Amino acid sequence: MSQLALARKYRPRDFQALVGQEVVVRALSNALAHQRLHHAYLFTGTRGVGKTTIARILAKCLNCERGISATPCNTCSACQAIDMGQFVDLIEVDAASRTKVEDTRDLLDNVQYLPTRGRFKIYLIDEVHMLSSHSFNALLKTLEEPPLHVKFLLATTDPQKLPATILSRCLQFHLWRVPVLQIKTHLAFILQQEKMTFEADALILLSRAAEGSLRDALSLLDQALSFSDGQVTASAVREMLGLTEREQLWKLFSALAKGDSRKILAEINELAKITPDFSGLLTEFLMLIHQVMLVQMVPEILEEQEAGKELLLQWSKDLSKEEIQLYYQIGLQGQRDLPYAPHPKMGFEMVLLRMVAFQPIRISAFLPVEHAPTKLAEPVAKMVSEKPEEIITSVVKSAITTEVPHSWNAVVEQLNLTGLTKVLAEHCVVTEWSSNMIHLTLDSAQKPLLNKRYEERLQAALSDHFGHPMRIKIVHGELTGESPAGEQKRLVKEAYQATTQKIDRDPKIQQLIQAFDAKIEHIALKEEE
Repeated sequence: MSQLALARKYRPRDFQALVGQEVVVRALSNALAHQRLHHAYLFTGTRGVGKTTIARILAKCLNCERGISATPCNTCSACQAIDMGQFVDLIEVDAASRTKVEDTRDLLDNVQYLPTRGRFKIYLIDEVHMLSSHSFNALLKTLEEPPLHVKFLLATTDPQKLPATILSRCLQFHLWRVPVLQIKTHLAFILQQEKMTFEADALILLSRAAEGSLRDALSLLDQALSFSDGQVTASAVREMLGLTEREQLWKLFSALAKGDSRKILAEINELAKITPDFSGLLTEFLMLIHQVMLVQMVPEILEEQEAGKELLLQWSKDLSKEEIQLYYQIGLQGQRDLPYAPHPKMGFEMVLLRMVAFQPIRISAFLPVEHAPTKLAEPVAKMVSEKPEEIITSVVKSAITTEVPHSWNAVVEQLNLTGLTKVLAEHCVVTEWSSNMIHLTLDSAQKPLLNKRYEERLQAALSDHFGHPMRIKIVHGELTGESPAGEQKRLVKEAYQATTQKIDRDPKIQQLIQAFDAKIEHIALKEEE
């Protein structure tokens, strides 16, 4: 192999060689083909997705000796000089190291002069968001009315930090993270070019670890080639990245799918011998849950899986959609809570045990009735000969609905809600309540309170109150029970009636009425301070 880093050796030299930025390439190609050129282009996106690479290709397109087009020749002196970083009319600046206003002024002092060799003088400013406010002001003056022979190519990972005055004067193109499969295909192509052996699973691991950055993927590939002495294997990549062997994760997920707490703890103990990074382990476990959900919802995605197809298919059949979503939500919550656990291993154990504890009740119509939970076996056994599916569904729904014996009115009082979120909760009644889902009906007269922001606040408050993710679904209609607001209204009315009766029966009050021929005009209850 050449000693040149893969990210540099295989840097695209034209738009056709770019990976994963088809939308940006199409827009720029059409503009170049019709000579619709702008004086300032802004490329945004995370690290390693091709911002400066696209800018350099665009510089070649504008200065190629064969003319302006979307396909630079790559053979003329201008194209080759740009590739080698020796083109005098392409001024590349790293804004992170030149933030002072003096640097920017020095840079722009030569804007008025015509290009020396090329058609355009091009300023490529990388990480432009790092410029100071005074530097932006200096740049703005030139961006407002630049000479016809000048083009600005700006790149940044953080466009939020750019002043609106700069943004409004640029054509902005956002570069997306490169999908895992596209990265994997590109890595395979490079290894084939380098005549290196590799395992497809290893490339998947590298592609995921790159998190959408093609440059990071190539750097990781360089590292993997050094680590495994020229052979890219899945086991070597896992060891290099500090990942858990997939078989260990599969065993842990199998124990979870069966609800076997004892087996779960045993598998976690085995994993603890391999890795102390339980945060990374939880991330891997969430990725496995995500795979199971994808297979359940889109079975054809199995064709893209390199290993574990049979297990993924089996889990997708054995587990309900609700269970998988519950695992995922608890896992996400666990990621946030893990840093606060007394010990990472303890925190990881609690996340998995929580997934078991809040599993919805499951009954299989294919199992003998005596294997069902004791409370449900008798009614099911009594009626199973008639319509077993309907009976089981009805009994399970009843059991789940009454599973959490909370009073909605009491819970609302404990949530410490404020404003319209509190008003929304106070005018609802519960129609169905499970361990992680509450169905609510809102009084039709309060329909304007149905607002996504208030629902999200109420859902968050419930999740905090119960200590695990909760979901709510609210519809408006006629109330079938007493809402907290209704209860409060009833209690006030009852208190008023009781007070009125007490006054009417009070002998001293009656003596005053008779003595002065008086009558009671109005009785008002004063709230306690």
